[in-house]
Amino acid sequence: LGILVARHLKRLERVILGYLEVSDGPEEEARLGMLETLQCTIEHAWPRMPCRLPVLLKALLRLIWDVHTDPGPTPEPVRAALLQRATQCLILLDHCSRGQVKVLLEGVYSSCEENRVRECIRKVQEST
Repeated sequence: LGILVARHLKRLERVILGYLEVSDGPEEEARLGMLETLQCTIEHAWPRMPCRLPVLLKALLRLIWDVHTDPGPTPEPVRAALLQRATQCLILLDHCSRGQVKVLLEGVYSSCEENRVRECIRKVQEST
């Protein structure tokens, strides 16, 4: 759809957030697909993303935390792919919001003790 996706952002956002909240089994195909969809949406509708930043940032951080803490049967390569794609989405959100994500993540980074979560946040903070 390209920039025309902006017409459907409200509905698309609800669908994306719904899929990101729920694990869909060990291979996490739906979540990985939704992260790819979110990435494409951010890339094409970037002028509309800053107003959606609070909701998307919260959902992505929750996803990162859930993936890190879930003791389920998800293989390590799938967990790594989820974390990498979620981090990439955060980086894209930071670029289209002119650095707001980095500012918001400063407090999270300093208060988080989980190395894997801190690594994702560090990648966002070090992105240019």
